Amino acid sequence: MLFAPDFLQKLEYLSLVSRRQFRGTYLAQKRSRQFGNGVEFADHQNYAFGDDLRYFDWNVYARFGTELVKRFSEERDLPVYLFIDSSRSMASGNPVKFDYARHLTAALAYVALAGLDRISIIAFADKVYDIFPPIRGKQHILRVIRYLDALQTSGQNTDFTAAMTDFVRRKQRTGLAVIISDFYDPANYQPGIDVLRCRGYEANLVQIHDITEAEPPLRGDVQIFDSETGLVQNVTINENMLRRYKKKFGDFLYGIRSYALRCGFNYTITPTDVPFENVIKKML
Repeated sequence: MLFAPDFLQKLEYLSLVSRRQFRGTYLAQKRSRQFGNGVEFADHQNYAFGDDLRYFDWNVYARFGTELVKRFSEERDLPVYLFIDSSRSMASGNPVKFDYARHLTAALAYVALAGLDRISIIAFADKVYDIFPPIRGKQHILRVIRYLDALQTSGQNTDFTAAMTDFVRRKQRTGLAVIISDFYDPANYQPGIDVLRCRGYEANLVQIHDITEAEPPLRGDVQIFDSETGLVQNVTINENMLRRYKKKFGDFLYGIRSYALRCGFNYTITPTDVPFENVIKKML
């Protein structure tokens, strides 16, 4: 069973922790603001013929003779787009990376919904394969869980550029883009995330990996199978090859972190043996 009977209790606990400790979730603090007829004073602007006299600042006019009108800000719910990598490489690991990603996605969705944000889920690989339409309100969390429970890995190679280009061509408001993936893109993940950044989305990267990907328990003659391309290769693994592999994998992780810091993205890295609730608390 992907979602255990106590899963909803864990989600409610995370929601309570976020409200108690952080005075609203990180997602809620990112809510967009626009000038309108809200209740929070934002600024003055010079009076112009036709402006609503209800907002004319008579106190300023009486004291200084300056004709100004008040401007107020109103909060808009923050669109939160949860991108879940559904490529075939996510089907590996123990626990399976895709299962772990679905737990993280459900948890982030619940925290956002509890904070009155609007969420949508995008399953992608070499393109966008499925979209869970925008919803608001935590009463919809069972719909989210049913959707994630039925979601399966699909596609061939991960292609961030093709998938994110596919996504931004659709009409929606910009917002927070949380990308949960192992980031194994043969053509490089950065151009695809740059597509989101250039369109005004604020990217948050959640990089997950299986512990055996960092410390492979392989020795001697083995047959390596690429789960995304189907390529099979016979190799002999010795200590020198393991050292080179570990260095390359470490450089890969460091590259994601450096890219996120350079671009000002929030970045979280975790192996899948860490309880998902611990990761969510760390992100908040």
